[in-house]
Amino acid sequence: MKRKAKPDGPKPAKNEEENKDEKTDGVSPDIKENGNEAEATEDNNEIRRPKRKVAVMIGYSGTGYRGMQVNPGSKTIEGDLFAAFVAAGAISKANSTDIKKSSFVRCARTDKGVHAAGNVVSLKLIIEDADVVQKINQALSPQIRVWGIEQTVKSFSCYQMCDSRIYEYLIPSHTTLPPHPRSYLGRKIEELAKEANDLEGFKERQKDVEGFWEDVEKSRIKPILDSLDPSIREVAMAEAHGTHVTSEPLDPVGAATLISSEGFADEEKAPNVSKDLTATVRRIKSVYLDSKKNSRISPYRLDRLRKALAEYQGTHRFHNYTTSDKRPSDPSANRHIMTFTADDPILIGNTEWISLKVHGQSFMMHQIRKMVSMATLVVRTGCPLERIRETYGHARVNIPRAPGLGLLLERPVFNSYNERAVGTYQRGTIDFNKYEAEIKEFKQRMIYEQIFQEEEKENHFHAFFAHIDSENDRRYLYFSSKGLEAVEGPRGSKWKRDDQKASGKAKQRGENQGEVPNRDSPGSDVASLAEEGVEDLNEADG
Repeated sequence: MKRKAKPDGPKPAKNEEENKDEKTDGVSPDIKENGNEAEATEDNNEIRRPKRKVAVMIGYSGTGYRGMQVNPGSKTIEGDLFAAFVAAGAISKANSTDIKKSSFVRCARTDKGVHAAGNVVSLKLIIEDADVVQKINQALSPQIRVWGIEQTVKSFSCYQMCDSRIYEYLIPSHTTLPPHPRSYLGRKIEELAKEANDLEGFKERQKDVEGFWEDVEKSRIKPILDSLDPSIREVAMAEAHGTHVTSEPLDPVGAATLISSEGFADEEKAPNVSKDLTATVRRIKSVYLDSKKNSRISPYRLDRLRKALAEYQGTHRFHNYTTSDKRPSDPSANRHIMTFTADDPILIGNTEWISLKVHGQSFMMHQIRKMVSMATLVVRTGCPLERIRETYGHARVNIPRAPGLGLLLERPVFNSYNERAVGTYQRGTIDFNKYEAEIKEFKQRMIYEQIFQEEEKENHFHAFFAHIDSENDRRYLYFSSKGLEAVEGPRGSKWKRDDQKASGKAKQRGENQGEVPNRDSPGSDVASLAEEGVEDLNEADG
């Protein structure tokens, strides 16, 4: 390839960012062309073409993928994306076997089965072909789309220059219904409200759903029970609510034996009783699920949910919202949430859904799923909103993770870089709004529909909250009027002693443990933990 003739006269001044790149790029000057790196190749027959640092804006449905990050032997988003770059000629054959040769960086890592309407990768690509985006998309599965490619400054890293991230979480509105009064949690929250002299307040907070389950029992469950042998009615209801006396679920034969031994039915009838019991329990559970799906959230309850989500806004210690080894004194537990909102519900099929959107600087592992779970449980159990504020304290709180199914990365935000890109670098902005129509259609067809269909088939949300309701121990009794006082054996006291020691040492060093580090400062905990902070949604952990 012939090089272009050098212009006469002094070279034009480069901005500081470009000078920095020239010094640190580590690429031999004889493979440079117009300030951009020419494509090195081991194949003498392959024409060298210049590579440019770019930001690639993408979206994908994670269904069937083992996550975003390249993992040899597994089907991943990055693996398919990189192969498409090679197929489209955006990466040379010489560099096609090693993703690191292209300086590949991801903005946000998502795990198995998780979707993204918008994400960014930065790397060096050959982009002289005007149809390069179209060619890349032609080589990709319909589950992955490249929205656009913007040339950036050579030092650009989509990971380090991302200001914040926006996530969306889709959840059925029936998850805010109270636990059934016969479930363990349903019984205990009313008992504890009485003990705390808060029964009137409890009933006031649950006023919009008062009588919901009683109406279901009267209109839909009673006819089922009336058709049964009276001797198995109570056993069937106990089995349906997980309130039987044994620690393991009753199998049909065991249930029939129990009925026989207690004189509820003749031994000769045991096989028929067993079949009746199994079929009845399934019918009862099906009726409860159908009743939930047919319910619609009231304006009062939606307002309660919005107020619960607003409790997260600001800077707080989210040590209880990630892995169990995170301590309150750890500076990296401090995270800043800009907004957390709930849209008006929409009806999909027979189920009402609510879209929750959270905008934050960065997120720890499992943080968003635990925030959603905590807010939803506070609403459905009718406990005071202050329960959320209590989780920022020293006590160890066991917050369950909501299903990973509903979570998707909406988009990362690059406002700071975009300002410099226009004003200083004369580059294009990394802005997903330019592709709003395409993204909206893709989300509806490839992401939302996948979530709705999966929930309709598997009932993940129903199973998750039903399990919590029937869990026969005290770990979730802080969702009551008595709060953490109702939970046996809290570990918070030990943590408090440890944190007081740590705080004392910090003061001696002149440090402020409660302040969030500047995410742009060198060695910032928030910046260094940003990759850990991207929500990890491994189905195996869900």
